[in-house]
Amino acid sequence: MDQIGNGVERVTSVAQDFQGPYGKVTVREGVIATISGLAAMECYGLVGMAPRNIQEGISDLLRRDNFERGVDIQFGEESITIQLYIVVEYGVKISEVARNVQERVKYVVETMLGLKVDRINVKVQSVRVTRPKKK
Repeated sequence: MDQIGNGVERVTSVAQDFQGPYGKVTVREGVIATISGLAAMECYGLVGMAPRNIQEGISDLLRRDNFERGVDIQFGEESITIQLYIVVEYGVKISEVARNVQERVKYVVETMLGLKVDRINVKVQSVRVTRPKKK
């Protein structure tokens, strides 16, 4: 937290820093979460991301685009751990969807950001039934 004055503190976002060949690169936690969420949404059988908690569910009502929804990032010494809260489509093999999500998110985060991903934990929060379209 940064001290602003008058006893007010500002919470700063957690960021991952690494040294590039031309200087320091800082990637905010929200960037990693957004990239992870978008990569997960590309996977077959995934209907959406679930809120991590009630506060996130309420804040989703106030935002238009929230690609960070359902993504938690924990920073380690040399790597990061990503926790994803997902909603899958009824009828798909859940274990296969979860494995595909893990592989896709790991590949995209490591390729785009150059960060080492230690673990990707997937928590299936719900199953959604999609109705077939009437002809």
